[in-house]
Amino acid sequence: MKKILLSALLVLASLSGAQAATGGIAWDKAPNKTNDLAALQNGAKLFVNYCLNCHSAAFMRFNRLKDIGLTDQQIKDNLLFTTDKVGETMKSAIDPRQAKEWFGANPPDLTVISRSRSAAGQGTGADYLYTYLRTYYVDDSKATGWNNLAFPNVGMPHVLWELQGKRAPVYATEMVHGHETQVLKGWEQLSPGKLTPVQYDQAVGDLVSYLQWMAEPSQNTRVRVGVWVLLFLCVMTFITWRLNASYWKNIK
Repeated sequence: MKKILLSALLVLASLSGAQAATGGIAWDKAPNKTNDLAALQNGAKLFVNYCLNCHSAAFMRFNRLKDIGLTDQQIKDNLLFTTDKVGETMKSAIDPRQAKEWFGANPPDLTVISRSRSAAGQGTGADYLYTYLRTYYVDDSKATGWNNLAFPNVGMPHVLWELQGKRAPVYATEMVHGHETQVLKGWEQLSPGKLTPVQYDQAVGDLVSYLQWMAEPSQNTRVRVGVWVLLFLCVMTFITWRLNASYWKNIK
């Protein structure tokens, strides 16, 4: 049961992303590490260990992880927990009926989760995920014992709490437009986690970058090819222009 709770990452889900976007705090800017193979590999490890037991990524195959520098043998030895074939898709190990009983709904597929959570004026889906995973706090009034500043009254417990530790927000009272308002000033660390705050932020950045990459594995290749195509077109345009000028220069 502990393993299942730890792997129930990102039940953001079907319960109104709009509420999460409008009811919480401003989103922090997520680091973009989709070109950093070491970060993507660490993100893949976190995803498989903390997400895949409950969440599927049904549009991604394990062998696609070779695109981020892993070999078939490394994938087999370290990342295959739900199947024994690297060609299989990333399907969760949880029974859908049990998931619905425990969480009230089936955990959503995470293949394109980083592209589906965005809001005008707030940021990208990656920014939301990065903020969401870093703003859990202890709340004894909730059944799970947790709440979240980016998604107030979230029904999902903090699955990464062992890495981050237990925290509580620190507020200060300020006058805003003539009214007293509680403003977040920082965090109080109630108990330490396995990682320091800086290490935890880096780990979440790796995980979010992996989710970004998984949503569109060919995005970096597409950008690189696009740059070369544009350069080629610029060169050919110049050559065509000069040939055209040479051809017509003696014609009156």
